[in-house]
Amino acid sequence: MLVLGFHGGHRRVDEDNRVGFALHDSAAVLVRDGEVLAAIEEERLNRIKHTNCFPALSIRYCLDRCNLTLNDLDIITTNADEAWEDVKLKRFFLETQDHKIRPDGRSFIASTFEREFGIDVTKKLWFCGHHLAHAWSAYGPSGYRNALILVLDGDGDNLSGMVFQAEGANLTQLREFGLNQSLGHLYQGIINYIGYNRFDEYKVMGLAPYGDPNVYAEVFEKCYRLLPNGDYSVGGPATWMTHFDNAGLLKAVRRKGEPFTQTHKDIAASLQSMLEKIVLHILVHYRNVTKQTNLCLAGGVAHNCSMNGRILYSGLFKQVFVQPAAHDAGGALGAAYNALNQYRHLQGMKMDHLYHGTDIGDDDSIEKTLKSWGDFISYEKVDRITEKTARLLAGGQVVGWVQGRSEFGPRALGNRSILADPRPAENKLLINEMVKRRESYRPFAPSVLEERVRDFFDVPENQAKYPFMIFVVRTREDKRDILQAVTHLDGTARLHSVSRRTNPLFHELISEFDKLTGVPALLNTSFNNNVEPIVDTADEAIMCYLTTGLNHLVIGSYLVCRKEADPLPLVYQRLAISLPRSRRLVQRQSEIEPGRVEVIFELESASNPFFSQKLIGLSKDMFRILQKSDGRQTLSDLTVQEGIFDAGKIQALTEELFELWSKRGVILSPI
Repeated sequence: MLVLGFHGGHRRVDEDNRVGFALHDSAAVLVRDGEVLAAIEEERLNRIKHTNCFPALSIRYCLDRCNLTLNDLDIITTNADEAWEDVKLKRFFLETQDHKIRPDGRSFIASTFEREFGIDVTKKLWFCGHHLAHAWSAYGPSGYRNALILVLDGDGDNLSGMVFQAEGANLTQLREFGLNQSLGHLYQGIINYIGYNRFDEYKVMGLAPYGDPNVYAEVFEKCYRLLPNGDYSVGGPATWMTHFDNAGLLKAVRRKGEPFTQTHKDIAASLQSMLEKIVLHILVHYRNVTKQTNLCLAGGVAHNCSMNGRILYSGLFKQVFVQPAAHDAGGALGAAYNALNQYRHLQGMKMDHLYHGTDIGDDDSIEKTLKSWGDFISYEKVDRITEKTARLLAGGQVVGWVQGRSEFGPRALGNRSILADPRPAENKLLINEMVKRRESYRPFAPSVLEERVRDFFDVPENQAKYPFMIFVVRTREDKRDILQAVTHLDGTARLHSVSRRTNPLFHELISEFDKLTGVPALLNTSFNNNVEPIVDTADEAIMCYLTTGLNHLVIGSYLVCRKEADPLPLVYQRLAISLPRSRRLVQRQSEIEPGRVEVIFELESASNPFFSQKLIGLSKDMFRILQKSDGRQTLSDLTVQEGIFDAGKIQALTEELFELWSKRGVILSPI
């Protein structure tokens, strides 16, 4: 049986998509009788982080990967309750004058598919409650035959979480958490005080080890209560504002880009501590009630790897499985598992890898791509690419590593990774500055040979495999000075264990590094800069390489290096310019002082600003050039058309274009 699970909004990438913010992380997953055939997030394809667009590209990818059409599918399912979808659409109908006929959820989604694919899928559509889909996303691939399941997130179907007990193929709901108990919204609300916003939660988790949770424990304890029977309550925004103001914390509010003070770090530590206390309170109660020794976690809150580590070490459960795509993208997988389970029992299956995305291609296709960028890069095919790369890494080089199929979910697990030596502490600062352009404290993960995990990390006896980089564990005390670049201030690390069976090439690379250094681990972080999703294709890997400070790039068997010449002159000479479908040019008048109006030129995003930089300022000349860009002409062609011949102006435009490219505001491609 073939089932397509999907999650996402209804608008195209080029349509005004500022509504539908509650939806994010669009994705599609194709499953056959429990086996995942293809899975990818829409952001990897439309290049908008956390996109809420209809996942048309993801659906096409899944179908094309298996040479299928929508007609070949048995079920198409989404992670939303049908009744709640109907309610949302009624509200949308009342608020929007464009629609004359009130739609229902089923017909509305079917019409979206018909618009994109020209096929009526009404009879194939299934719905799965948001949190039930999260639950199945964790339990279905856990390999367990019974478990306690905890789902916690911001919101979905007007709730913020659920607890289930799984026995065989049956999931029994034990309780639900209302929106007024949302730990996702609570975490998001508090991080506003330290200059962060939605989708920045993981940054605060990384900041927490630098603070002391005891400093503001009393303030936080006034704002939540642990109640009997695993229940809890949390204060609303006004409660938090009042107590923070009384403690003088509003005076210390940080704005984005401002430096961090110890106060900000202590707030982060207190927030993390509170989250862990509440979640453990829930789990202690339901562990006692159900007597379950296996735990499954899903929902956006389950991406808090430090919390997951606390649960792991608590001793409450013998085994803990966290869905690696715990956010809403994973709901597409859970909805598919739920649908399949109606026909055959899926319990006891085991997910052991996430390499379900785009294939980088064979050597011939890789070389064809590399050749097209020949004005910027040199490359060579290396017989023992793992040996060569290991020597570069041991010599202090930072390498982009692109192999096989991309990973489903938010983590780079050795196929779309930036790699470095995990030993020198300065490597953390180096990569944060030269590649990520982000805060210097932000941590990186160690990728470690699966069979050597216990040599470097103190992990529970009954759980030795950590293939998804979803747990923070303790680095052995005698190894912390060795793994300085990947060990947090509190002596922990976000562990990724690498299996010879599921990723033989990455395992071989780490083994070669071990031969040279005696350390069976590499620093691993996602291959992207700070404004784009993880790279998916060879072209995207090359673009990221050229616009960051990476020393080398490895794609398949090819070692890639920049050419010696400064790339800026070549940008306008050799690369064609076009705009992403989600970007449009705008000009407007702005009154800078009474009676004085200035014309502003900008590149605007059709997406909600949470998903993409809303506006990028442009010079007037660049605005005119981008108006004529069509994907076939270079900056050199367009400056001639605009009558721009001054060398200084051309150099300034070149630098502006390169910066736009770095921000992914424009597309530059070989012709």
